[in-house]
Amino acid sequence: MTDIEIAKKAKKEDIVKIAKKIGLKEKDITLYGNDKAKINTLKDNSKGKLILVTATNPTPYGEGKTTVSIGLADALNKLNKDVLLALREPSMGPVFGMKGGATGGGYSQVIPMEDINLFFTGDMCAIEAANNLISAAIDNHIYFGNELKIKNITFERCLDVNDRALRKVNLDSGETKFTITAASEIMALLCLSNDLDDLKEKVGNIVVGYDEDDNFVFVKDLKVENSVAVLLKDAIKPNLVQTLENTPAIIHGGPFANIAHGCSSIIGTKTALSLADYVITEAGFGSDLGAEKFFDIKCRKGNLKPDCVILVSTIKSLKYNAGVKKEEILTENVEKVKEGLSNLEVHIENIKKFSSNMIVVLNKYSTDSVEEINAVKKYCAEKNVPFEISTAYVDGGEGAINLAKKTLSVLEKENSFNYIYNDSDTIKEKIEKVAKDVYRAENIEYEEKAEEIIKYLEEKNMSNLPICIAKTQYSLSDDPKKLGGGYKHTIHVKNIKLYNGAGFIVVFLGDIIAMPGLPKKPNYLNIDIKKGEIIGLS
Repeated sequence: MTDIEIAKKAKKEDIVKIAKKIGLKEKDITLYGNDKAKINTLKDNSKGKLILVTATNPTPYGEGKTTVSIGLADALNKLNKDVLLALREPSMGPVFGMKGGATGGGYSQVIPMEDINLFFTGDMCAIEAANNLISAAIDNHIYFGNELKIKNITFERCLDVNDRALRKVNLDSGETKFTITAASEIMALLCLSNDLDDLKEKVGNIVVGYDEDDNFVFVKDLKVENSVAVLLKDAIKPNLVQTLENTPAIIHGGPFANIAHGCSSIIGTKTALSLADYVITEAGFGSDLGAEKFFDIKCRKGNLKPDCVILVSTIKSLKYNAGVKKEEILTENVEKVKEGLSNLEVHIENIKKFSSNMIVVLNKYSTDSVEEINAVKKYCAEKNVPFEISTAYVDGGEGAINLAKKTLSVLEKENSFNYIYNDSDTIKEKIEKVAKDVYRAENIEYEEKAEEIIKYLEEKNMSNLPICIAKTQYSLSDDPKKLGGGYKHTIHVKNIKLYNGAGFIVVFLGDIIAMPGLPKKPNYLNIDIKKGEIIGLS
């Protein structure tokens, strides 16, 4: 059966019953039908242990972070542990584009799968509307005299659809471009806010452009932050759903990890930590992107400390990083698996720089041979890194029982947690530390535009902000064709953008762009609705 067929056959429990499992009463939630709800009662009295799931560099085959996350939660639930998932919301750009949905797969999914992958509870729509209200307010201010003397507009409109035609748009107020909603500053600041008042303040601090004297112009100068907060009053509340095995799951916020910071909301995570003994969350793409940003941005902003990190990889990924072609990826090749371990090695080393507690998990496919699996198992033993296999895609929570037991064992150890850079470091020092310590770059080259913006931001005393590096997810470098690990490379800093509301500085490397395009054969070709039933969604 396909993912959507499996999801439709699931025996869902009423969401009120799911809420009761984590100590929430009906008055604490707002119902969206009988299978989705908003959590109204937000708590911040952490009692749980936080488990982060990340992965090696992604490939066209998928590594299964979400599948493993859900499987682990279901397995802990089977072991009668008090557990909650805290995941990101999918973006419709990838759903109809190349990646597909983000609700897990096989027998390890969150449901209702169709709703979560599409409009869900309307969070993405609210973020998009709030963002574009700010853009409309900027243009309206200029139209009626431009009292603030806005000269350059830096704030961009957004849309939750992949559309390369919107990378450059001519308006009456000048040339602009669209960002995909998941990479917008409104998405980022919603995910990094502690409550509605904090969100309102962050919105007010967004820099929309520069005036004739090259001073910042803020959203609060336009006096539109209150209206923006009104649009986001429900979107800031975490969403409660369940897995196929009726384990409670909070799904909230969906920033991309290759462009934005790639983690679910601080509110969602802290709410989960206050309601459960074990919380499993996920950071987008590989450890070089989502995990680094989880540690250096989300943990720093939310005063969070993970208790264990799970690093997911696959035999396919190891072969792919060793240059094995698509038509040969399913053929046993132990030597190429060993060669591809160079990529796994870098990610293991990355995690150890942040967290002492970690586990390598092989998301097993039926095509993986015993010899290939043993090569990975032996390697991890030599590195003294705990190793486990997950078959959650096929077996649900039962396929992650051994992983759950190993995770509980690792969690008994005290975890040592560190950041990769300090707040007091200069912008270039932060870039250098991430580039050299995480990406393994030998050199860093700056375009003149980036140099100028860095100098300006430092003159404005903005150096204390963390950095959010936007680069390709497919490689440790900024070149998507450079696979594996341990090679020499130079990273190229092309542009710098201040997300003052969200509280970080975006650093664009290589050819990364904030509005993806659709592939030659997009997923929308497979999606349809027949007799009221959605088909082809994955």
